[in-house]
Amino acid sequence: MVSVPRCGEPPTGGVNRETPPVHDQPLFLQTLSRFAETLPTRYDLEAALSELIESVAAVLNLDAAGITIAEVGRLRAVTTATDLAWRLERDHPQHPCPSRDAYATGAMVRVTDVRVESARWPEFSTTARRLGVAGVAGISMRLADQTIGSLNLYSTVPRQWSDQDMAVAAVLADVATSYVVNASKVSQQEQLSAQLQEALDSRCVIEQAKGITAQQNAATMEQAYQRMRNHARNNNASMRAVAEAIVAVGLHV
Repeated sequence: MVSVPRCGEPPTGGVNRETPPVHDQPLFLQTLSRFAETLPTRYDLEAALSELIESVAAVLNLDAAGITIAEVGRLRAVTTATDLAWRLERDHPQHPCPSRDAYATGAMVRVTDVRVESARWPEFSTTARRLGVAGVAGISMRLADQTIGSLNLYSTVPRQWSDQDMAVAAVLADVATSYVVNASKVSQQEQLSAQLQEALDSRCVIEQAKGITAQQNAATMEQAYQRMRNHARNNNASMRAVAEAIVAVGLHV
């Protein structure tokens, strides 16, 4: 599963093939080692994908990243590394966008500045412009001939995605695919759906808590999200646990 079958594919969206890579090679190797050790064990899919997507953002020096998974032919945002990615992916998987194109074609989609692609992805380009996102790439998550979703990469500045960085992204997309497919085999389809629903439920309570925190601190939604994340890390707690404490018992962060 961990291979780079797509690094030679022709890209879409335009790319400078001489663009130097920016990924962190030592961190990339550490990430592969860590997730290779975890895959054969029993794991929580939501937690594994959340940790993986944060590693993707760190390895590739991204401002945001996310995973969308197909369910009955429809893409649904499952996990993101930042609130920015969630806001991008929450509403757009069913409309023309790079992640949907990657899922539909099975090919990489890499765009230097999606804000100027209003003819190709009108709604997504408008949202990206509003949120300050420029560089976008989508990598299909595939198992043999089946595409199960896409790994989505975001930069707040225009980015010419190098072939080497896209090869690294393809490997990480394969890792994500391995975790999803393995979870379905071990737990059967019903449990997988329940875990994906749990991820969505977590996001809902996090969104609610984020609004409360923003109001309490006269902060932006992004600043509120960072406050919650910092509190979770400092107290060795999950984001959902912090969010539920904010909503249920009035925790102030």
